[in-house]
Amino acid sequence: MKNAFTIDVEDYFQVQAFAGVVKRDTWDGYESRVQANTGRILDLLDSKNVKGTFFVLGWVAKRYPDIVREIAVRGHEVASHGMSHKLVYTQTEKEFLQETSDSKKIIEDIYQQPVLGYRAATYSITNKSLWALDILADLGFEYDSSIYPVHHDKYGIAKAPRMPHYIELKNNKRLIEFPIATVPVLNNNFPIGGGGYFRIFPYMISRFGLRRINNGENKPFVFYLHPWEVDPGQPRIKAGRLSMFRHYTNVKSCKSKLEKLLDDFTFTPMREVIGNLQALETVRY
Repeated sequence: MKNAFTIDVEDYFQVQAFAGVVKRDTWDGYESRVQANTGRILDLLDSKNVKGTFFVLGWVAKRYPDIVREIAVRGHEVASHGMSHKLVYTQTEKEFLQETSDSKKIIEDIYQQPVLGYRAATYSITNKSLWALDILADLGFEYDSSIYPVHHDKYGIAKAPRMPHYIELKNNKRLIEFPIATVPVLNNNFPIGGGGYFRIFPYMISRFGLRRINNGENKPFVFYLHPWEVDPGQPRIKAGRLSMFRHYTNVKSCKSKLEKLLDDFTFTPMREVIGNLQALETVRY
């Protein structure tokens, strides 16, 4: 079964874990490693003959357009990760509209293809920011991957559907929502689809959960990672203990675990997985 392999293209200093100590107006002063790290991911995918979807931050695309071109040249899908990595629920509707449309235009001008997919910074489309879905549909996005069906201190709609579905919106519009992989454990959803969870938990847990989705539920899943997660040499930023734990734990071993994942499962861009889906349920949040 083909699953969606996705990368959120942002630099190590742009993550939400460091938002309290790294201000956006200082980003240009940090050593950028996003080009080299994205290149490492692209090389690994080439070696495994895997194509995926790269959700590119508009800030990154504007400063390093060659990243977008290289992703496209190597046969991957390019999607939007917003403009400045601000949490959606901290923005006004006007600000979100401006940021999202700016990001989409910047990427499309480089990509020379329509950008169909969107993923919010830190999965920040929650019950407080569902209005953002209508804006995404109005801007021409066809699918979203921002609603994480888990309990978390920064994001999540715990009771949201785990599998891909249509979201019914205003004006007879709808959007496909494709959540990150989770498995049910004791009436809660356990995150199994990448990022810090992939780094922190032993690989056998990730493999077991993902196989359960493919083989037990006969469904595809979404996996995600960031380029900085395969970069053990990145500068260390001093922040709170929890933030540093979330960001730096097992970065040294992440690449080898990723290689195992690419051997154990079949992956393709998200738009292709979505194109193969049938009989999706329709949900109104």
